[in-house]
Amino acid sequence: MDELVNVVDWSRLQFALTAIVHWLFVPLTIGLSLIVGIMETVYYRTRNEKWRRITKFWMTLFGINFACGVATGLILEFEFGTNWSNYSWFVGDIFGAPLAIEGIVAFFLESTFIAVMFFGWKRVSPRFHLAATWLTAVGVMLSALWILVANAWMQYPAGMEFDPDQMRNVMVSFSDVVFSPVAINKFFHTVLSGWVLGAVFVVGVSCWLLVRKRNREFALKSIKVAGGVGLAGIILTIWTGDGSAVQVAKYQPMKLAAMEGLYSGQEGQSLVAFGIVNTDKRPLDDKKALYAEISIPKGLSLLARHDLDAFVPGIDDLIRGYAVNEAGDTVYKDVSYARRIEMGRDAQTALYDYGVAREAGDSTAMDSSLRIVKENFRYFGYGYLSAPEDAVPPVALSFYSFRVMVMAGGYLLLFFFVVAWASWRRKVNLLDNKWFCALGLLTIPVVWICSEAGWILAEVGRQPWTIEGLLPVNAAISSISAGSVQTTFWIFVVIFTALLAAEISIMVRHIRRKAESDLFYGPEK
Repeated sequence: MDELVNVVDWSRLQFALTAIVHWLFVPLTIGLSLIVGIMETVYYRTRNEKWRRITKFWMTLFGINFACGVATGLILEFEFGTNWSNYSWFVGDIFGAPLAIEGIVAFFLESTFIAVMFFGWKRVSPRFHLAATWLTAVGVMLSALWILVANAWMQYPAGMEFDPDQMRNVMVSFSDVVFSPVAINKFFHTVLSGWVLGAVFVVGVSCWLLVRKRNREFALKSIKVAGGVGLAGIILTIWTGDGSAVQVAKYQPMKLAAMEGLYSGQEGQSLVAFGIVNTDKRPLDDKKALYAEISIPKGLSLLARHDLDAFVPGIDDLIRGYAVNEAGDTVYKDVSYARRIEMGRDAQTALYDYGVAREAGDSTAMDSSLRIVKENFRYFGYGYLSAPEDAVPPVALSFYSFRVMVMAGGYLLLFFFVVAWASWRRKVNLLDNKWFCALGLLTIPVVWICSEAGWILAEVGRQPWTIEGLLPVNAAISSISAGSVQTTFWIFVVIFTALLAAEISIMVRHIRRKAESDLFYGPEK
C-alpha cells in the first residue's frame, strides 16, 4: 500500500511539475500571437516601416516561446501513457479525440504558417504574410481549444457511456464533449487570460526600453497596442471568471467549498476576503475553519448563484448529502458520500461479476450484474475511496490560490486602466516616469503568478479526481515503481531548469541586442 501511495504522489508531482512549466509558455504564446497579428495589420494598412520592425521584434520573442511550449507540451501528453495508463485506457476514446484533433489540425496549421511568418517577409506578398500571421494566431487558439476541451471533460464528463464489454467509457456524443458549458467557458477564460499575460510582457519589456532611454517611440507604440489588448483581456477575463464560478457551484460544489474554506453553508453565504486556514481542521469535526476572517456579506451566494439569498453548501453539508439543484433555488437531500462509496463498490463488484458471467456464457447472471452496474455507475469512482473525507480537495492550497488569483486579477485591471489611459490619451509623462516603468517590470511576475494560481485552483480543487466523480488518481496510475517515477521526476527538474534558463537567456539576449541599436532606423539584424 505504501508503494502505491508513493507512486500516486510522485506521479502527481511529476505531472504538476510538467504542467506548471508548460503553462509558463502557453499563455505568452497566445497573447503574443494576437499582439503580433495586430501590429502587422497596422503595418499592412499604413505601410509604415516602423510597424514592420515592431512586428518582427515581438515575433522573434513569440517564436522562442512557441518552441519551448511545444517541447514541454509533448512531454505532458506522453505522461498520460507512461504514468496514467489506467486513465488512458478507461477514457482514452473520449479524452484522446480532442488531443488527436489538436495535433492533426491545429498544430499543423500553426506549424505550417509559422514558417511563412519568419521566413516569408521577402518571399510572399504582404497580404499573404499577414494572412499567415493571423492563421498562426488562429492555430494557437485552436490548439488551446482542443486541449481545454479535453481538460474541461475531466472536470465535467459528458457525452459518454460505459461499455461493460470493453470495461471502458466510450464517446456517444462528440458535440456534448466539445460544447459542454464548462468547455466553452474554460476556453474563453483561458485564451483571454493569455491576452492579458502577453500584454503585460510587452508593456514590461517596453518599460525596460524606456528606463534605458533607448527606442522611446518603439516602446510607446508597443505599449499602446498592448495596453488596449490587456484592458480588453482583463475585463473579459473577469467576466468569464464569473461564469466559471457559477459553473463550479453547479458542477463541482466540493471545489467551491474547498476554495472558500467553507464547511457549513447557509443562505446568504458570505465571501471570505481574507482569512488564515486552520490546517488542523477536518471534515465533520468542531474545529474552527478560518482564523482572522474578514468577509463580504452574502458575497459567495452572489458569486455562485447570482442570488444574494441563495444557499451554498459547505464541505460537511456535501459529505452528508445536502446539495442545491441546478436552478439554485432548492436544497435537497442527495446521496451522502458514505453511501456513494458503498454504491461505487457495488458497481465495481457487479462489473467483475459481469466479466465472470460473460466468460461462463451465463446470460442471466450477465443481465443481473449489468443492471446493478447501471444503477450504481454514477458513483463508480467513489468505490476507490477509503472514507468520505478522501473526496475533499486540499483546502489550504485551494483557498490561497483562489485569493492570489483574485487579488492579482484586481491589480491587473487597475494596471491596464492606467496603461491604456496613459498611452491612448498621450499622457507620455507618466509612461516616462521611472517608478511607473519599474511597476511595469514588476507586473511581469505578478501576471504569471496570477495565471499559475488559476490553474492550480482548477486542478487541485478537483482532487482526488482525474475525472470528476468517476475515476480518482489512485485508480488512474500505471503499474510502475515509485523509484522509476522519482528518477524521471528529477531528470525533468534538470531538463526544465535548463530549458527555462536557455529560454530566458535567449530572450534577454535578443531584447538587449536590439535595444542597443536603433530599432527604427538602424540596420536590421
